[in-house]
Amino acid sequence: MTRRLAHTDVFFAIADPTRRKLLDRLGRGEQSVNALAAEFDVSLSAISQHLRLLREAGVVIVHRLGRERRYRLYARPLRKVWDWVEGYERFWKAKLDALGKHLEENP
Repeated sequence: MTRRLAHTDVFFAIADPTRRKLLDRLGRGEQSVNALAAEFDVSLSAISQHLRLLREAGVVIVHRLGRERRYRLYARPLRKVWDWVEGYERFWKAKLDALGKHLEENP
């Protein structure tokens, strides 16, 4: 996968723990880059780079409010992640149901 394609992939975007934490914070509401950066132990530049990647993946929207850039979560692309994880949820539910049945039959 080329670097450009990787940056637009939602799975790549959420692979980094810092980016996941940014999404968690943006899930609470729109914030400025300075407000977001204050919650992390990394440089403002590093946070800006993470936000740029999240924008390229389509999970963050940015707009200007005066001289300030405000970031907001756009969760719709995360549906791809949910759809993928949901298959594993069904898998584990079936396994746990089978284990429960086995334990009931073999106390």
